[in-house]
Amino acid sequence: EAIHNYCRAMDRIDDDLGRSVFHADAMADYGAMFQGTGHGFIEFVHGAHSGLLVHTHQVSNISIRVDGDRAGSETYVTATLRMKTSDGALAETRSLGRYIDQWERRDGRWAISHRHYVHEMDDTRLVENARYATDGRRNRTDPSYGSLGTVEREGSA
Repeated sequence: EAIHNYCRAMDRIDDDLGRSVFHADAMADYGAMFQGTGHGFIEFVHGAHSGLLVHTHQVSNISIRVDGDRAGSETYVTATLRMKTSDGALAETRSLGRYIDQWERRDGRWAISHRHYVHEMDDTRLVENARYATDGRRNRTDPSYGSLGTVEREGSA
């Protein structure tokens, strides 16, 4: 659930939900993109994604190994980011990578204690023939909050 909450937090630009996925002292290693804390990465993404039109993160191939109050996981991620170019054209960047996470359960709550993002590939292309307007919202007015609620459960990985 926490892995999926991370993607939801990125796409809805929900900083509180994003921070809930990381322990306060968690480190985040995104290579050349970002080095710092997990909470710092959430703030970094908020600023970077604010200039985009829309973005989606999907995860797959999730492997988790649990040993007591510690766990390790590998999660494949595809992020698709849509933006306007400087000349007004519509462009899309697709980025593929893996989250290599170390988890800890502290006071009954599972969260990431260390994340290493492994970047695999990316590409950017011009978008042609986009036919429908975006219905999703990048905040808590998105329809999902009415269905899922605004208070997220803590303590599950």
